[in-house]
Amino acid sequence: MSLKKIALIVVGVLVLAGVVIGSILHSQGAVTKVATGHAVRQDLVSIVNGTGQIKPKTYVNVGATAFGRITHLYVKEGDHVKSGQLVATVESEQPASAVQAQNATIAASRTDVESYAAAERTAEANVAQAKADLEQKKFDYGRAHALYEEKLIAKQDYDAKKAALDVSEATLLQRQAAVAQAKAQTASARGHVDQAVATLRGSNYSLGLTQSRAPFDALVTNVPVREGETVVVGIQNAEGSTLMTLADMSVITAEVKVDETDIVNVAMNQPVDVTVDALPGRIFKGHVTEVGDQALLRTTGLATSQSTTGTEEAKDFKVVVTLDQVSDDLKPGLSATAKITTAHRTDALTIPIQALVQRNPEMERAMEQNNGKTPGASGVAASTAPPPGKSQMTTGVYVLRTDHKKLRAIFVPVKTGVTGATDIEILNGLQPGDEIVTGRYKILRSLKSGTIVKRDNTPETVTDKS
Repeated sequence: MSLKKIALIVVGVLVLAGVVIGSILHSQGAVTKVATGHAVRQDLVSIVNGTGQIKPKTYVNVGATAFGRITHLYVKEGDHVKSGQLVATVESEQPASAVQAQNATIAASRTDVESYAAAERTAEANVAQAKADLEQKKFDYGRAHALYEEKLIAKQDYDAKKAALDVSEATLLQRQAAVAQAKAQTASARGHVDQAVATLRGSNYSLGLTQSRAPFDALVTNVPVREGETVVVGIQNAEGSTLMTLADMSVITAEVKVDETDIVNVAMNQPVDVTVDALPGRIFKGHVTEVGDQALLRTTGLATSQSTTGTEEAKDFKVVVTLDQVSDDLKPGLSATAKITTAHRTDALTIPIQALVQRNPEMERAMEQNNGKTPGASGVAASTAPPPGKSQMTTGVYVLRTDHKKLRAIFVPVKTGVTGATDIEILNGLQPGDEIVTGRYKILRSLKSGTIVKRDNTPETVTDKS
């Protein structure tokens, strides 16, 4: 064999090898690389986050109830007070003198009552005397009448006995009237005493207004005034009318705002983990005790019903979380974050959230029949395309299936349940262990059912995301 023939044979072999290698490389280049994962069973927790601040369930601004200068402040900010404890006093000379004068008036009125009661007793004794005298005069008149009938006494003596009886009867009536008068005077004096006592209650009330007392066991959270300043009776929170703020720290809450898209999942008595920025590493357990019905504008905090603007913006809802245990470390106003457990599934079938896609199942079946190619495209029969008017989108995932030794991504509709932080519950459509396509995002966005794929679970880079 000549060198020329050998050279031609070598060139032919090299060309054939190049064609084969090129075909292999082209074939490999046409395979879509995908990240994969598996449907697994695990406990799944759905959590809704909210941010806000620590607040006592009950707090009150102790306002001034009398005009005057503050004479004493018995507490300072941070003190704990008991129910009924005196916390502040305002000058009280005028109401105190009114109370003293009224006490003197009551004492004098009661003396008058005693005097009239004594006169009443004297009048009653006089009535008893008049009754006895009348009885005597009746006996005398009876004897005189009998003697006069028998002509044993003179007419003059008989008339004298009759006149004496008439005088005794009149005297009795007079003294009975005196008793009624004395009783009326006594009743009037007692009425004056009652009036004075009622006036004293009003004076004592005015005096009590100069003393401020704690309405319940509480923590003093704010004292905006000082001794010597003058306070006035005014509207709530007005300057010069608020002495201090008291907070009942026996029940502590975290008032947080939850995004409008999450509020539908929040319900009463759901468990909550509360963290406080000022106390890192500590978790306070609690439960939901109030779910707001009114949406709040995120920029202003006003309720939508109070807003006069028609601007569309993000909204939040107020949620109140009551802590199960109190702590002296918690102070009103501390920033807090609440993690509300809205659902908990045990041994749920889950997949990564990013694996979910929205597709038209009929179009995906047509793609699957045409190896991932669009029906009607070059070299693909258009008869496999789905009929018009049926373009409803369905949630599903791409499951890896081996077809004639080729790995294909097949669209499978699924029904979802609870959503966790990174995973979502699958109610039907998948089995434990099914391998699914989880990324990358650019691939999933355009992936079609029936496409030949290749596993590529190398870590995603920034370039891959772009």
